[in-house]
Amino acid sequence: MQGEPGPRRDADRKPQPTPPQGPGALPPGTYQMPGQPGPRRDADRQQQPTAPQGQGASPAGPRWMPGQQPAAPGDANRARDKNTPRTQPAQQPTPPGQPPQQRAQPGQPPGPAGAPARGPHRDAGAPISIDQLKKARRQRVENGRTVIEEPGNRTITQEKGGPARIRHDETERLRRTARDLRSEKRSDGGKMTVAVRPGGIEVFSEFDSSGRLMRRYRRGRDGRETVIIDNRRFHRSAPLRIDLGPLSLQIPRERYIVNYERASDDDIYDALMADPVERLPRGYSLDEVRYNTYLRDRMRRIDLDTVNFDFGAWEVHPDQYNRLARIANAINRVLDRRPDEVFLIEGHTDAVGSDIDNLTLSDRRAEEVAIILTDTFNVPPENLVTQGYGEEFLKIPTQQAERENRRVAVRRITPLLARD
Repeated sequence: MQGEPGPRRDADRKPQPTPPQGPGALPPGTYQMPGQPGPRRDADRQQQPTAPQGQGASPAGPRWMPGQQPAAPGDANRARDKNTPRTQPAQQPTPPGQPPQQRAQPGQPPGPAGAPARGPHRDAGAPISIDQLKKARRQRVENGRTVIEEPGNRTITQEKGGPARIRHDETERLRRTARDLRSEKRSDGGKMTVAVRPGGIEVFSEFDSSGRLMRRYRRGRDGRETVIIDNRRFHRSAPLRIDLGPLSLQIPRERYIVNYERASDDDIYDALMADPVERLPRGYSLDEVRYNTYLRDRMRRIDLDTVNFDFGAWEVHPDQYNRLARIANAINRVLDRRPDEVFLIEGHTDAVGSDIDNLTLSDRRAEEVAIILTDTFNVPPENLVTQGYGEEFLKIPTQQAERENRRVAVRRITPLLARD
């Protein structure tokens, strides 16, 4: 089955979720978070609750799911008509000036607001459709685990009876803006890569023998180093499942999950700068953050509602690039103050298609947005990490093709990460 395009047979459709009833319903002010990553049983799925209404709506109102967000009236109908034009943001501010040693130095700087977007940035010969991608896959079984290798240095692994996870080469985006990129093997089986950008800024990435990112830091022209990610204290065998329990949210929904199209520039910046909504017992590894819903949902997120994707596609059309200007400006504004911050870009799909196809589609969508943020708006690539989650977190709970579910979200994750 192809990813997203085409209807499913009735036998393949998942039952429409129903809302929780009776004594088991949560009390006001308490919000049940989505389950841990991985396929959920049909019985575990919940229907999208109604969002609080009016100005200043509080958590004491109707229950809602932090992993999902209801659309505004009429959004669902507009989304189903792909010929309906989307509303562009009213203002497209010019990206701020680039300070020394903190910003990426892409080969082509962004133009002023309203300038034509740069052309496609795909590598020659790269797959441009899900059909081409499926033909290029290589699949094998190792010790009961299915391993699927894809073009673009992506690997999907699935333990027997467990969820599928996707991992991609963390250096691919750095290569795009580097004047030079060199890699050397280490005695422990890992490797070190060094990306040298114009101006002499160097970005170092250390990987273990399995390809897991262990450490990333940047060295400026003056020799000063900025540590961005440090996972050296965590072993490969460390458990990824974390039981933090459900989140009791004490802030309004619209501040916790920010609607990008409706939010002001200050709203976006404030959401990225905000502390975790609940205190955490410790710092976590990047992989623990990637693969634990309860953990990620301790941070606010911004849904990039103005950028959606066609069926079975991960490309953002060039005429939509300027819609990312405000999130790019907010990220760069944060990095002006704190050059070691880390932002997670999450990719999602609708529920049509196979789990594997949707997983790779979502991962490539997240990477596509990250590339545009760097190539067009000078967001340093080393401060961005991307991850696809397939159809696991539907914004609109439907098994049909739904444009609003094909989306990307952004959140700052630095407060979740352990730092030595």
